[in-house]
Order: sequence, then structure tokens, then C-alpha cells
Amino acid sequence: MSKVRVAGFSVSMDGFGAGLEQSLKDPMGKGAMPLHQWLLKTNFFRKMFGQDDGTIGVDNEFAVKSQENLGAWILGRNMFGPVRGPWLDESWKGWWGDNPPYHVPVFVLTHHARKPIVMQGGTTFYFVTDGIESALKKAKEAAKDKDVRIGGGVSTVRQYLKAGLIDELHLAYSAVFLGHGENLLNGIDFPALGFKLAERVATEEATHIVLKKQ
Repeated sequence: MSKVRVAGFSVSMDGFGAGLEQSLKDPMGKGAMPLHQWLLKTNFFRKMFGQDDGTIGVDNEFAVKSQENLGAWILGRNMFGPVRGPWLDESWKGWWGDNPPYHVPVFVLTHHARKPIVMQGGTTFYFVTDGIESALKKAKEAAKDKDVRIGGGVSTVRQYLKAGLIDELHLAYSAVFLGHGENLLNGIDFPALGFKLAERVATEEATHIVLKKQ
């Protein structure tokens, strides 16, 4: 059965999933890159960029699982890029170059319409202007019997959580404190949403928490 899930989402020890002031220089916001050290060192991540080294332990296993059985992604506008407001031109096509790491349809939440962008490797970006439920319906149709991954950023994950639309959540708590940024969990009542702790594994770089809806 297909699921809607968040996977491999990095969080600081004080609950922040991104920094402030996102820009071309700081795509995750200022000071937030250390959140992702658990992922950046893995063989899975390194292979995405043509390297064949990297760690192959528990962190790598969670990274691999995060990509399994995916048929579509949903991203917020900020996750797609730092461009704000109306699309003044169509030059921006994401952070990832001509061959993004998705390889499936990706539905981008935005208030401003834009034509789909067909990329190399099977990724097509579709821009959805009529809300999170519409994006999820389109993503499920595209994914067929596979899973839909809610990729972020923080605001997008929070919207889907509050709407009760996420079935499974994997958070990687990195051993860093940001002190400020975009808080992922503030005001989220996981027991009320029906989530139970399904798995907890600690490594040198992160503590992996998997929550599943019962």
C-alpha cells in the first residue's frame, strides 16, 4: 500500500529544520548545513555525484531507505529555489543542475503559475497553485502504487502534518544546536495525530527517529 511520508529530514537538537535567510550561498539558510553531516558523508549521497566512497553504516542505510519505492515528490517553493514572488523569467530550474536527484514527477507548491519543466533523468517539475491537498492528489495519481515523499521545507512538512496527511515520518536529529531558524515541531501534537514511535537508532552523526501512524 502506498504511503505519504517524510524521510531523511534533518533536525537540530533544538528543533530547527532550516536556518533563516535562504540564498544561493546558503540554500538551507544561514548556519544550517551542519544539520546534514550525517547524510553528506554517506556512500548513498556521494554516489549521486559520481563518487564511490563514503560511509556504509546505519546513516547510509537510512539514506537508502529514504529513496525506496518513491513515485512522486512534493516540495515547497523555497525548497525549489530562492526565487520569490512571480516568476519573472524561466531561467531558474532548481538547485540541482540538468539532472536532479528525484527521477520522478515533483510537485512544487507555489502561488504563481508556471509551465512544467522537463529535466534529465526522469524528473519533471509541476507547479501547483491550488494548495496542498491538490498537490497530494496529483502526486498520488503520478505515483500510482508507490509512495509520495514530502520533501520540505519546514513549512510544507508542517502543513501536511497539521492536515493529518502524513503516514510516516523519519527525522534525523543531528548533534548540533542552531539557536534560531525554522522550527519543525513547535505546536505539533504527534499523539493526537496518531503517531507512535516505530524505530530509534543513534549513530555518531545523528539519532534517527521513525514515527508511524497507527
